[in-house]
Amino acid sequence: MDNYYAEKLNSKKLFQAYDTQIPRIKQYLQAEIDFVKGNLSNTQSVLELGAGYGRIIRELAPYCRSIVGIDISLESVELGKEYLKDYPNASIVAMDVHQIKFPKPFDVILCLQNGLSAMRADSTVIHKILDKVAPGGTAYFSSYSTRFWDFRLKWFEEQASKGLLGKIDYTKTKNGVIICKGGFKATIHSSEDLEKIGEELGYPYQVQEVDESSVFLIIHKT
Repeated sequence: MDNYYAEKLNSKKLFQAYDTQIPRIKQYLQAEIDFVKGNLSNTQSVLELGAGYGRIIRELAPYCRSIVGIDISLESVELGKEYLKDYPNASIVAMDVHQIKFPKPFDVILCLQNGLSAMRADSTVIHKILDKVAPGGTAYFSSYSTRFWDFRLKWFEEQASKGLLGKIDYTKTKNGVIICKGGFKATIHSSEDLEKIGEELGYPYQVQEVDESSVFLIIHKT
């Protein structure tokens, strides 16, 4: 479902999705933020793709010069403006990742929390994303580690129990793919997938597992 995050799992519902009671999910969410935070400097400009209501932006704002997020959901962006009101170097705008338009490139671009899969981003889109990275800059793409399957499934079950997603179709849910009744489909990019993307892009890159929950593809724009 192409616009699921714009039409259904957005705004306050997205906030509820991240308000998890599963300790291991909380650890995963924080681990991704901490990993990026440890690689930022206060001189860098940052762009986050699929920023939702600004959950990650607010945590990273103190560690960079400026940070802007884009999201396809107008409702999420409106919630985000309120959520980020006390952070003068942070902002959020409604924009489709397939049509990114900014006058200047960014030092760092983030596409976290399995964003590539959620956005259905192919190699053409990834190249357009990298066009917005300044020379010497870095792009971070993350997906779920295959080791994290059991916890990821529990998290989706929790979201379904809140009515945020349809009930999970266990007959079709397997091999990293979660399918819910109602049409929602959540896929991942494996380490091998990210290695292949890195090789095809032609820039220096590395694939790194973090916290046994995430796999990062880190592209260094030369």
